[in-house]
Amino acid sequence: MFRTKVFLLLGLMFGFSVSSFGQDLVGVVAKISPSVVGVGTLTPIRGNNIELKGTGFVFGNGTYIATNHHVVGEELSEDMVQHRVVMSGSGKDFDVHIVEVVDFDPLFDLAILKIKDQSVSLPNHFTFADDKFIPIGTKIAFTGFPIGAILGLYPSTHIGIIAAITPDALPANSAKELNPQLMERLRKKFNIYQLDAIAYPGNSGSPLYDQETGRVIGVINKVLAREGREYALSAPTGISYAIPVKHLRNLATRNNITLN
Repeated sequence: MFRTKVFLLLGLMFGFSVSSFGQDLVGVVAKISPSVVGVGTLTPIRGNNIELKGTGFVFGNGTYIATNHHVVGEELSEDMVQHRVVMSGSGKDFDVHIVEVVDFDPLFDLAILKIKDQSVSLPNHFTFADDKFIPIGTKIAFTGFPIGAILGLYPSTHIGIIAAITPDALPANSAKELNPQLMERLRKKFNIYQLDAIAYPGNSGSPLYDQETGRVIGVINKVLAREGREYALSAPTGISYAIPVKHLRNLATRNNITLN
């Protein structure tokens, strides 16, 4: 009997963290965690309700955040005042910062946000790999918010290896984004990282980094599920995917932003 397999863009659900790290990774996680943020929306009319949509991470001068396009692709409500926000810090006393979308690329599922308050600059503890693909078998990790912010902002780190470098099979979030220019680009398939690592909805936009160096090599954006979205939590396949960092670098460069 054949089972249907589908790719899922990582929206918010629930998950758990892997806690068995090597000693080097302990230091890396401690260093980079303050630069990992939650990405979501703020609705003041609903008692300042915050809905976490995914994960992002700080880069550049501390005012820019990288995440997935599908995390911020949904339009804000026209019936009520809403803001896009990022959440920084940890625990119950986290800070909320209103952001704007600087630029996005639906094909590579990437977006760059910028904090509106010019007096705010978040810590940037990331360094970035070059544009070459990292070898298959490299030990990797990613940090994000698979369980959301119901009890506070508590980043979780998951580990694994690069299992393959493979063509992307789901380059667009929805059919409405398929304009002639995008269709032409889709004919030129690009490679992404396939990971032997469990990611959950909410990990969208998490930085994928080398366990030993902490250098960012990609951005987590989807998982392979057996049949449907509900199986991403109850029966994860352990197959996840990430967009290579070179595409984030290209998006940043066209906006005169430099990756460290």
